[in-house]
Amino acid sequence: MIAYIKGSLSMVTDSEIIVENGGIGYRIMVPASLAGGLPHMGSEVCVYTYMNVREDAVQLFGFLEMDDLEMFGKLITVNGIGPKAALGILSAMSSDDLRFAILSDDVKTIAKAPGIGPKTASKLILELKDKVNLEEAFEKKLANVQEEEKENAGADDSIVSEAVSALVALGYSQSEALKSVKSVDITPDMTAGQLLREGLKRV
Repeated sequence: MIAYIKGSLSMVTDSEIIVENGGIGYRIMVPASLAGGLPHMGSEVCVYTYMNVREDAVQLFGFLEMDDLEMFGKLITVNGIGPKAALGILSAMSSDDLRFAILSDDVKTIAKAPGIGPKTASKLILELKDKVNLEEAFEKKLANVQEEEKENAGADDSIVSEAVSALVALGYSQSEALKSVKSVDITPDMTAGQLLREGLKRV
């Protein structure tokens, strides 16, 4: 069993990636939602994997987070849900959303996943409800939210620092520069240059 593959990201499509390690390119099937979290091509990436062995093929399914791999493992224990269907579900919703959908008997949300109708969604809820803990679901959701906030805060701190340094270089005092930059409503996609321009308007 291959637990994870760490190597250079050499190809990305909507449904699979290739990670090169030791001169070997591993083709890994991934959820469509994973694309947004991948690094640049050629960068190192670590993918947690599940190896599916069939008579006619050996397939690797991969995720960037161990939590997603664990949820994938739960999904494929449900009768009638194979690895590709499980991947489709995790392409349509996050593990957090799936946990809450299971706990709230939300058949409609789960049935929106490709290839999953209301009947299969009901069976999934019935079989996995005892395997998903409400307290654990809230803990993981909170952990993921805090991680996102930390990443966003890191990005904000970085561009704030750059903008303040640029204003100081233009002759403004540290306090003036910081005050003007902090008065700007910083959006997630804002660059240091845009923040600098907005800050200049407020000095």
